[in-house]
Amino acid sequence: MSTCPPYAPFFGFAGVASSMIFSTVGAAYGTSKAGIGIAGLGSFKPELIMRSLIPVVMSGIIAVYGLVVSVLISGGVKANDYTLAAGFIHLGAGLACGMTGVSAGYAIGLVGDSCVRAFVHESRVFVTMVLVLIFAEVLGLYGLIVALIMNTKALETKC
Repeated sequence: MSTCPPYAPFFGFAGVASSMIFSTVGAAYGTSKAGIGIAGLGSFKPELIMRSLIPVVMSGIIAVYGLVVSVLISGGVKANDYTLAAGFIHLGAGLACGMTGVSAGYAIGLVGDSCVRAFVHESRVFVTMVLVLIFAEVLGLYGLIVALIMNTKALETKC
């Protein structure tokens, strides 16, 4: 049996899809949840809207992580010289980035919504909000780093 089956690229492209889809779902959830809080804040203090957009921007960065991993994985998928091991490694890399993107987007959305609503009543919450949002964003960054390491390992596999 050959070590480079013709169906191996399927798993690589499944990693591409899972990276993009899941990280984008996380970013969309974070954006929508934080946007709901911003809409509530805007009716009371419209002058605070621009400072409250930080969770929305941080949610968008989660989608960029998924895009970067997807581009890197798809660049490593070759039709003739692609092992099954590389396909599974790329699938794992895509899932790592995508699932951490979902968790980071969820955390950013919840923190963004709660802290933006609290920001209406107490301005000192802003610094705490930014710090907690950074910790939530790092969840997605960890997935990006793991996916980059896995992508490097997949490039080392040969038929």
